[in-house]
Amino acid sequence: MWHLITAPVLLPMLTALLIMLPPIHYSPMRRRWLSMVSAAIQLVLAVMLLLQVQQQGLLHYAVGNWQAPFGIILVADTLSVVMVCLTSFLALGAICYGSAGEDEKGSFFHPLFQFQIMGINGAFLTGDLFNLFVFFEVLLIASYALLIHAGGKNKTKAAVHYVVLNLTGSAIFLISLAVLYGTLGTLNIADMALKVAALPAEDMMLVKAGGLMLMIVFALKAAVLPLQFWLPATYSSASAPVAALFAVMTKIGVYALLRVYSTIFGPDAGELSGIAADWLLPAGLATIALGAVGVMASQDFRKLVANLVLVSVGTLVSLVALQTELSAAAALYYTVHSTLVTAALFLLADLIANQRGKAADRLVSGRRVIQPVLLGFMFVLAALTVAGLPPFSGFIGKLMLLQAATEPTNRLLLWSFVLVSSLLVIIGLSRAGSTLFWRISGSDAAGEKAAPLQVFSVCWLLLASPLLVIFAGPLTELSHQAAAQLYDTSATIEIILGQSVSQGETP
Repeated sequence: MWHLITAPVLLPMLTALLIMLPPIHYSPMRRRWLSMVSAAIQLVLAVMLLLQVQQQGLLHYAVGNWQAPFGIILVADTLSVVMVCLTSFLALGAICYGSAGEDEKGSFFHPLFQFQIMGINGAFLTGDLFNLFVFFEVLLIASYALLIHAGGKNKTKAAVHYVVLNLTGSAIFLISLAVLYGTLGTLNIADMALKVAALPAEDMMLVKAGGLMLMIVFALKAAVLPLQFWLPATYSSASAPVAALFAVMTKIGVYALLRVYSTIFGPDAGELSGIAADWLLPAGLATIALGAVGVMASQDFRKLVANLVLVSVGTLVSLVALQTELSAAAALYYTVHSTLVTAALFLLADLIANQRGKAADRLVSGRRVIQPVLLGFMFVLAALTVAGLPPFSGFIGKLMLLQAATEPTNRLLLWSFVLVSSLLVIIGLSRAGSTLFWRISGSDAAGEKAAPLQVFSVCWLLLASPLLVIFAGPLTELSHQAAAQLYDTSATIEIILGQSVSQGETP
């Protein structure tokens, strides 16, 4: 069980390698079954790891038995393992949807999908900033290929923009790591937190510069204004299962912001405490506004869903900027809710497009969908959830984030932006739903009915909303535990480094 922390990284990597071996690679059915079974096993192991963390507290694993701060360290706390569980739950639905035929439209869909899961899980579990960079590159390389899966002019154009921007982000990431390593002599997150707290005055500006460059990198990954312009085109042009998995990609940037600016530059960082807060709050609020306007202005359903991702990112970044345990707990619950419902909407957009003929998912009058009751029910459930109306999970998530704003100024700003954006989202989704299902022209039937695996995948992701409501009590308690563990920097340092912060000596 001690090695269980490595499973979310090793299992998708081994699955990808097995799929590429000749006996499996030449059989589409074997590829699909192996990928789906592996995704299901990954979800089970992620839940087991969460239970283990709940029983034993924060766990860390020294790869090759090279101890921190010198070796590669994997760290499993409640926050990171919940994010791994979220990724595994999402990946199972996306892989099942892709196995209904989307995977055969291009090459190496399943191996690339598994490598991207490996990179995402590694980014959540790593305890070292350089290895965060490595896992970023693993997931990005896989995402480059998945983005152009099945080809097409729009996908290629979006992929070029996506690649260029992320290569630029990677270069800035490396420069910031070089600055921080040259100043602090370490890139282990716990060790950096220990050294930043006792940083001499002459090194203060260099570390601050490195920390703010990290903010730029993570803001680019999260698509925070003004670094958000790549997201709508990229997400809307990707194939449905890839776009669904991409729903968690922006959350990696938000997670990195939360981890770095709560642990390294958190309340115990002295003069460097909260160095990003003054930048993140206005950027987050502006991203909410831009995303809400994008929802209203979208001319096709996929673009609308991509702008919903921007609204969720802006909300989460605003919570990260508050830098309190309440805001971190609200951010975790809202992350789970928003990721799964937007992923479901990406899959649903594809089903609707396949049944409307040439109109596809454009918000214009078109043919009646073949399954109006099924798709309409899914749309209404997803729309009510993402808009945050009671009694769905979005309402609980927004209630938590509104309660997290305790200072009067922050409360006024956050409440205003969140509530107005929610109203605009409701209007935008109402317009989209009435257009897609009621503005009918031409013959009644077009395309094919949704495959059973596709229906299962959308229902699987939509199932999260009632579950998040039914188990709201234990899940919100889990979110508060994760936030308390995140901000208990001294306990994290003591467990990983074996060094008491108060005494400054090794036990």
